[in-house]
Amino acid sequence: MGFLLALAFGFLPVFFYAWLIYWVDRYEKEPKILLGAVFMWGVVIAAGAAFIINTVLGVGIYMFTGSESATDLGTSALIAPLVEESLKGFAVLLVYLVARKEFDSIVDGIVYAAIVALGFAATENTYYIYNYGYAENGLSGLLALAFIRVILVGWQHPFYTAFTGIGLAVSRLNRNFVVKVGAPITGWIFAVFAHAMHNTIATLFDSTTGLLAGTLIDWTGWIAMAIFLLWVLAREQKLLVRLLQSEVRSGVITPEQYQVACSTWKQSMARLRALMEGKYKETRKFYQLCGELVHKKYQLATLGDEGGNERIVEDLRIQLAQLSMKIEQKSS
Repeated sequence: MGFLLALAFGFLPVFFYAWLIYWVDRYEKEPKILLGAVFMWGVVIAAGAAFIINTVLGVGIYMFTGSESATDLGTSALIAPLVEESLKGFAVLLVYLVARKEFDSIVDGIVYAAIVALGFAATENTYYIYNYGYAENGLSGLLALAFIRVILVGWQHPFYTAFTGIGLAVSRLNRNFVVKVGAPITGWIFAVFAHAMHNTIATLFDSTTGLLAGTLIDWTGWIAMAIFLLWVLAREQKLLVRLLQSEVRSGVITPEQYQVACSTWKQSMARLRALMEGKYKETRKFYQLCGELVHKKYQLATLGDEGGNERIVEDLRIQLAQLSMKIEQKSS
C-alpha cells in the first residue's frame, strides 16, 4: 500500500506538470512519440544510471574520507549535479542530433529538457517518498515528503535541465562555430551550478532552514524561467505575424486563417469550433503546420538550406494550401 501511494504521488503530479508543458507550447507542438521517448529516458535510464553512479562514487568518497558528512556533501553538491544533469541532458542532445527537424526553437529546447527532467523526477520522487517518507514515518511521513517533493520543489529538475535545452537550442539556430560549441556547454554548466546550489543549501543547513532558503531561491529561479518562457513565446508569435504575411499574399492561407494562426486564444476557439463541426483533425494539423512553416522559413533565412530547408518550406506550403481549401470547403 505504501509503495503504491508513493508511486501515485511520484508519477501522477508529474503527468500533470508534463501536460502543462505540452499545453504551453502553443504554436508548434513537439511529436508525442519524441516527448514520450525522452520522458521514459528520464524515468528509466537517467534515474537508474544516476542512482548507480551516485551510490558507487559516494561509497568511494566515504572510503577515502571516512566521514559521513563529507560523503553527503560531496555526493549531493558535486557528484549528483554533474551526473544527473549529464544523463538528463544527453536525452535532449540525442533529439538535437537525431531529430533536428523537430528541434526548431528555444521553446523546443525547454520543452524537451523539461519532459526528460520530469521523467527523472517521477522516479526520484517515488524513491524518496517511499524510502524516506513512508518507510521511516508511515503515512504521515509519506504525505509530508510528498508535499515537499511535489509542491515545494516539484519544478526543480525541469528548471535545472532547461538551461541545457536552451543552450542546445541556441546552438541549433546559430552558424557561428564558437556559439554552436559553446552554447550547449554553457547551458550545461548553468544546469549543474543551479542543481549544485540547491543541493548544497539543503545539505549544509538544518532541515527547516535549508528547506525555507532552498524553496525561496528555487521559486525565484522558477518564476524567472517562466518569465523567460513567456518572452520567447511572445517572440514566436511575432515571427508568425511577420513570416505568415507573405503566405496570405500568395494565397496559401486566407486572411482569417492568418489572424487565427497568430493568436493562441483564437486558435483555441478555432479548434473548439472545429471539434463541434467535425473538422478538428484538419484544423489542428493546419495550425501546427503554420508554426512549422514559420520556423523553417526563419531557419532558411538565417541558416540557409541546411537540412533541405527550402524543400521543406515548399512542401509545407503545399500541405497548408490543401488543408486551407479542405477546411474552407467543410465550412461552406
